[in-house]
Amino acid sequence: MRPELHGDENPCRPRHYKPAPCGALPKEGPEKELMETSRTRLLLTGVLFALAFGVIGFRLVDLTVLSGGESKLTHAHVKPHTEATRADIVDRNGVLLARTLESQALVAYPKQVDDAAAAARKLVSVLPDLNQQEVQAKLSSGRKYVRLKRQLTPDQQFAVNNLGIPGVKFETTGFRVYPKGALTGAVVGYVDAADNKGLAGVERGLDDELKTSDDPVELSLDTRLQYILIEEMQAQITAFNAKGGSGIIADANTGEIVALASLPDFDPNDMSSANEESLFNRATLGTYEMGSVFKIFTTAMALDDRVATLASSYDATAPIHIGRFTIHDDHAKARWLTVPEIFMYSSNIGSAKMAVDVGADRQKDFLGRLGLLTEPKVEIPEIGRPEWPAAWHLVNTMTIAFGHGISVSQLQMVTAVSAVVNGGVLHRPTFLKHPDDYRPQGVRVLSKQTSEDMRRLMRLVVEQGTGKFAAAPGYLVGGKTGTAEEVGRHGYAHKELLSSFVGVFPINQPRYVMMVSIDQPHANAKSMGEATGGWVAAPAVSRIVQRMAPIVGIPPVDEESPEIRRALLVNFTSPSGRKIAAN
Repeated sequence: MRPELHGDENPCRPRHYKPAPCGALPKEGPEKELMETSRTRLLLTGVLFALAFGVIGFRLVDLTVLSGGESKLTHAHVKPHTEATRADIVDRNGVLLARTLESQALVAYPKQVDDAAAAARKLVSVLPDLNQQEVQAKLSSGRKYVRLKRQLTPDQQFAVNNLGIPGVKFETTGFRVYPKGALTGAVVGYVDAADNKGLAGVERGLDDELKTSDDPVELSLDTRLQYILIEEMQAQITAFNAKGGSGIIADANTGEIVALASLPDFDPNDMSSANEESLFNRATLGTYEMGSVFKIFTTAMALDDRVATLASSYDATAPIHIGRFTIHDDHAKARWLTVPEIFMYSSNIGSAKMAVDVGADRQKDFLGRLGLLTEPKVEIPEIGRPEWPAAWHLVNTMTIAFGHGISVSQLQMVTAVSAVVNGGVLHRPTFLKHPDDYRPQGVRVLSKQTSEDMRRLMRLVVEQGTGKFAAAPGYLVGGKTGTAEEVGRHGYAHKELLSSFVGVFPINQPRYVMMVSIDQPHANAKSMGEATGGWVAAPAVSRIVQRMAPIVGIPPVDEESPEIRRALLVNFTSPSGRKIAAN
C-alpha cells in the first residue's frame, strides 16, 4: 500500500531540503557563475536593442523634421531615370504632345549563345523583319551585349520566349510617341530612336531637363491655334501653288509663342518619311530679306529719334539713283508723301530718305535694340543667324530701310514688332508657358508715344493701304505687307518672291502679333496677276484672326464707335492737299 503524501513531500529528496527563496543566487559554485553570465548577456542584448532603436528614431527625425518637412522616404521609391522615363511634353492647356511608353526590346549576350547561326535562324522565323545575316553577325561578334530589336509586341515576345535560346533575353526600354504628330513637330522636335536622345526642337533644347524631370514640360503653344495657323497657311500655299511657308503667332505682352508652323512639315512618329526640306524650320532657322514689313522699324526709328513726325513729308516724285542701283516704288504716286502715306502706300523711296535722315549709325543701333542683329535665345536649337553688311554704306542704309540687304528670321520679326506695338517693351521670345500670374518686365526700346503712333499707322494700312485683305470685321486688325525678291545664284530672282503680312490685333490694345510668309507663290486668276504680301498672306491673317479670337476670349467690337475712332485716328493733310482721316 502506497504511503499517502502530504504538502511538499517528495519521496525522491531528503526531508531536510528547503528551496532557496525566489530570486536568490547560490552563494557559491557553478550555479552562481552560470547565473551571472546569463545576466550579463541579457544586459548587453538590451543595450544593443536600445542603440538600434535610437539610431532608427534619429534617422526618422532627420528625414521628417530636420530636412525641411519633406520626407526623403517618398523619393526612395522613385525609379532612377532611364530612357523609359523621359518627361512628358504638353501644350499650355495640358494637351499631351510627347510621351515615352515602355516596351520590351530583344537583346543578347553573344558569349552565352552556343550556336549563333542556329539562333539567328530561329529568331528570324518568328521575327521575319530581322535580317538573318545581321543577327548572326551580332550573335557571333563576341561582344558583351547587343540589341537585336526594339519595341516587341506581346505576341512577338511570347514567340521569342518559346524558342528558349540561351543568351537571348528581353529588357524594358522606352519609345517616344507624339499624339499630335506633324501639328507640333516643328517646335517639339524628335528623339533618336536608339537611345531617346533629343535630336531637334524642344526635345533637344531641353534634353537634360526632360531626362531628369518628373513633371511635364509645359510649352507656350496652344494646339487649337496651331491647327488654325497651319490650315489657313496651307490653303494659301495650295491656292498660289507655292513652295512652302511659315507662320508665327506670339503674345505681344509676354513673348510667348502660342503657334508656329513651317510647311512642308514632318511627323516625328515617322521619321522615315521626313526629308531635308520638311526638317528645315523656316520660321526660326531660315533667315530672309523680309521686304517692306521692315518699314515698321524704319518709320518707328524716325519717329522715336524725332527725325520726323506724322506731319513730315518726303519727295517721292522720282526714283533714287545711287551707284549702279535704282530705288523705285512698285505703285508710284510720283509726288511728295507724308510719313503716314509713305507707310500706307509702302513707298521705298520715302522710306529710304527717312533712313538717310536718321543715319547709318542710329539705324544700326535701333535695329540692334530690337534684337534684329543677334540670334534669339530660345529653347530650341534651330536658330538662324541674322546677316547684314560688314560695311554699312549709304546704299545699305537706304535698302535696309525697306527690308533688302539684311536677313533675319520670322521669330526675330515677330519679337521686334511686338515691342513696337505693345508700348515699346522688348520681351525675350519663349516656347515655355509663363505662370498665369507672371508678367515679364522686358526692356524698353522705344517710347510709348512712338508705339501709339505706329499702331495708328498699322491700322491705316489695313483700312486704306496695301493690307486691306487682312481686315477682320470687329477685331481691329493692323499690320504691314511685305514682298521681297529672293536671292538666287545670280542675284535677285524677280519671279521668286517671299510674300508676307505682319498682323496685330486688337490694334488699339495689342494682345497678339502674327506673321504669315508664303514662299514663291504664283499669281492666279483671283489675284489679278499679283503674288504680293497683300494678296497672298494678308487674307490668311484675316481668317486666322476671325477663327482664333473667340477661342482666346477676344469679343468683336463696334469699329465705328467714337472711343475706338479717337484711339486710332490718323488725321493729317497730304502735300497734294488731300485730307486723310482714318481709324
